[in-house]
Amino acid sequence: MAEVKLSAEKRTDFGKGAARRTRRENKVPAVIYGHGADPKHVALEGHALMMALKTPNVLIRLDISGKNELVIPKAVQRDPLKGFLVHVDFLAVKKGERVTVDVPVLTEGELAPGGNLLDHMLNAVSVEAEATHIPESFTVSIEGLSAGHTVRAGDIELPRGCSLAVDESTALLQVVTAQTEPEPEAEEGAEAAAEEAAAPAEGAPEEEKPAEGGEG
Repeated sequence: MAEVKLSAEKRTDFGKGAARRTRRENKVPAVIYGHGADPKHVALEGHALMMALKTPNVLIRLDISGKNELVIPKAVQRDPLKGFLVHVDFLAVKKGERVTVDVPVLTEGELAPGGNLLDHMLNAVSVEAEATHIPESFTVSIEGLSAGHTVRAGDIELPRGCSLAVDESTALLQVVTAQTEPEPEAEEGAEAAAEEAAAPAEGAPEEEKPAEGGEG
């Protein structure tokens, strides 16, 4: 995995007001955790960070006042309506260090004919890998799979040095039978049959009404 180099500046003001001022300057507030050190509060240029985060689990080399810090994103907060970056948590890492991350699962190929659907039970799988060799994604083939087939974590071909952090039986994808709607003619026939059953039979005697007045 290639490194992305970004510049960051230390933050000394904290709280919601300070974070809003940082974002008004087109910067994103962030915190760096890890290695038992105190959290480091920084701010990064918004557009450059947004472009870097397009790569899942991207390895970033931060230049903080002339000092380098190797990090990976652990939690990214975005505005729910506009989608811009609000805050990022980074994890400090070192070369040779193993970390646990969620790697996206992608698919290729076409399902077997029959109108079945692919249910994405998990969009990512948790793995343990060396911090500087984290896979960007895993691609699994769904070519020719039919209803009832399940793709599990153990079916993924892992690169060397990477291991699953979940049970091999964990279901990721499942092929399910598409729910077909009844034909309009069949629906009309069912409605007509229900109405006919509810209507009184032709020639059936009407229910006898009680005579008016009591015995006198």
